[in-house]
Amino acid sequence: MARSALLQDKRAVVFGAGGSIGAAVAKELASEGAEVYLSGRHQPSVEQVAKEIADTGGLAHTRVVDALDAAAVDGYVESVVHQTGGIDIEFNATGPRVGEYGNTKPVVDLAIEEFMIPMNTVLRSNFITARAAASQMLKQGSGVIIFLTGSPARPHRPGTSGIGAANGAIENLTRTLAIELGPAGVRVVCLRTAANPDTRTI
Repeated sequence: MARSALLQDKRAVVFGAGGSIGAAVAKELASEGAEVYLSGRHQPSVEQVAKEIADTGGLAHTRVVDALDAAAVDGYVESVVHQTGGIDIEFNATGPRVGEYGNTKPVVDLAIEEFMIPMNTVLRSNFITARAAASQMLKQGSGVIIFLTGSPARPHRPGTSGIGAANGAIENLTRTLAIELGPAGVRVVCLRTAANPDTRTI
């Protein structure tokens, strides 16, 4: 892994760091010099990412954190701030597997429970983690919150109503947070991707 000093002395918190996208982002942040704080629901997968970062000379720390648990997330973020003095970057890559929310099903065939899964997981966890990071970044007057959505946020094919609604809501949340936090020096951005067939969840 090539290394640079672009993010030297920056502290990055990555939720869902044990997944394909979270791991890739964490490794890239570390390769740019950031000290990364990795969390996920499964310790072995997060530890593996940390080991790969350490093997290339990066700094990584791990913790098991449920990103759907607001109290756990708040406590985790506060502990990172207490340990390091602040947080410069927050990124969330948590979410269910594509089969869990009825992807490809037409709206009329989609159960309400399936439709709500992305709302209750992707949207909920992004709100919880961004709010926790924002609370700390406002105090320090700096930081970057990075959201991740996909092309269903602006539908171009059928069968993506659940994840599309959640992604659209995250993009709206991005704009609202940018308006609220920007004057204090905190940037809020959103990356909208196309399908990622090389990931475990697409």
